[in-house]
Amino acid sequence: MMWFNKMVAAMLPLMPKNLVWIFSKRYIAGTKLSQAVSISQKLNGEGYMVTIDLLGEFIEDLSEATKNKEEYLNIVDTIQKNGIDGNYSLKPTMFGLLLDKEVAYQNIREIVKKAVEYNNFVRIDMEDSSCVDMEIEIYRKLKKEFPKNVGLVMQAYMRRTMNDLQSMMDMHTKEDPLNFRLCKGIYVEPASIAYKKYEEINAHYLEDLEFLLKNGVYVGIATHDTPLIEGAYKLLEKYQVPKDKYEFQMLYGVTPALRKSIIDKGHRLRVYVPFGKDWFAYSTRRLKENPKMAAEIMKALFVRG
Repeated sequence: MMWFNKMVAAMLPLMPKNLVWIFSKRYIAGTKLSQAVSISQKLNGEGYMVTIDLLGEFIEDLSEATKNKEEYLNIVDTIQKNGIDGNYSLKPTMFGLLLDKEVAYQNIREIVKKAVEYNNFVRIDMEDSSCVDMEIEIYRKLKKEFPKNVGLVMQAYMRRTMNDLQSMMDMHTKEDPLNFRLCKGIYVEPASIAYKKYEEINAHYLEDLEFLLKNGVYVGIATHDTPLIEGAYKLLEKYQVPKDKYEFQMLYGVTPALRKSIIDKGHRLRVYVPFGKDWFAYSTRRLKENPKMAAEIMKALFVRG
């Protein structure tokens, strides 16, 4: 069955978008900000925090970066005016990182500054290996200026991650701790720079998580993997981490029962709420990350009509 799932995952980018949307709408809040607001309010009502993400990445023209920046500034104002318990996630390539690093930095800085007006927070997503050094550099610059209002994503499957975590400890203080979302990693990378085996990635995830927790770093524990969640519970107990010094994070539409079990145990959990017209690339990448979702596509197409 796995070969079939992988085949469907490979074919997905060639399928008509209206068919792919039947599957994708379970994992995307919608194409409009108003839909993301509605979903976020519902999630808040169920006890979850959210992080809002406008879909898009790897732009080809800096005019797109300006447009994306303006849209994010509007997102921040709108989310705050609606009283949503949530913060923001963004991808630097959406603001021109691979076209002009300084332009990207200034665009992101404006968004962080806007979030600071509301005492809120922006998470810089980590992208593929070509972006890692530049995104760490941007995080360093922004944390120096806005020490409580910016965080970074780190990917456990990258062989360099532990060294990167250790190297950034020079910015860490008890008053203004580092703030990372720790995820497995989703981009396709060569084995020379990224771990490939499931067990290997999980082992390094827990190694990275233990390093962060024992050093008092604020961590967004981002995973839907039950063994990693169980491992996280053990580490949180081992280091007696206060519940306001970490959170779990999950993608919208994924493992809702597991998500609920986490908050039922008294832990905080933030749901990643993506929306926007550029949903197609996000959907295809998520499927390649987890080919088992192919069965859901078949069910959506042929069982649900």
